[in-house]
Amino acid sequence: MSGVATVVVKVTVPATSANLGPGCDCLGLALSLYNTVTAKVAGTGLAITVRGEGEDLIPRDGSNLVWRAMERLWAEAAFPVPSGVRITLENAIPVSAGLGSSAAAIIGGMLAANAVAGAKLAQEEVLALAAGLEGHPDNVAAALSGGAVVAVAEGNRVVGLKFPVAPELKAVVAVPDFRLATVQARMVLPPAHTREDVFYNVGRTALLVGALSSGRYDLLGAGMQDRLHQPYRASLVPGLQEVLAAAVGAGALGAALSGAGPAVVALATGESGAIGKAMLRAFGAAGVKARVFTLTPDNGGARVEKV
Repeated sequence: MSGVATVVVKVTVPATSANLGPGCDCLGLALSLYNTVTAKVAGTGLAITVRGEGEDLIPRDGSNLVWRAMERLWAEAAFPVPSGVRITLENAIPVSAGLGSSAAAIIGGMLAANAVAGAKLAQEEVLALAAGLEGHPDNVAAALSGGAVVAVAEGNRVVGLKFPVAPELKAVVAVPDFRLATVQARMVLPPAHTREDVFYNVGRTALLVGALSSGRYDLLGAGMQDRLHQPYRASLVPGLQEVLAAAVGAGALGAALSGAGPAVVALATGESGAIGKAMLRAFGAAGVKARVFTLTPDNGGARVEKV
């Protein structure tokens, strides 16, 4: 594609915490920690700059996930790939930590590409494309729309329901100093579960969605219980059970592995400083260094602006 005027698009995408215990691959919550993707259509060739989280890991060539997401959207929109693109990634979301860094990359790339293409695809189409590239809809749905989202794949589309979460709810997130790829975390899961455990999670997921949507945060402790993935992933996250217990013991309403981990998210109202300190101590007792982020729900989702 040549002869196109210079276009600069900036996309800001929130972090996301998926599952929240029982909501495997269908429940996500957007949080106030952000990556930005700035795409400039100019010149020739591809140039990628990375700043912040993952700058020593993220590729700067055609294998970059943001770029792959952009190419995927342009292909779906039948829009010719520009001859020159400059991408700047400014990342505050830890990589491979369970906070939706890949979802942020995919949504950021696709929304930037869609803006360059003149918004040829509707949000529902972008979501379906993003879920296909990510492999599950929970993180990308929450990153795109914000708030808490229940999302499921229905054929070639994603059916989702968003509901805002009050800013009084805080997410205290302890992020260990090691990375855990989602594919690795999925490999430890069993091929099948007992009927008792499946029914257990179905009930807890329903309770959790009801608690979040109605503001009945006193029910989060029961609603965030899980039997389908956390017991198996505990072997990959030293001290996981102790960290979960420490968070609740320090005042959290409920706690769970964030996504596939290794981060742990604790939900609370009121003063939350003691919760983060307790989680750090528990990780430390297991020989794991960690850092804490105290975040709030992001109800707005990804934002696109021409600059």
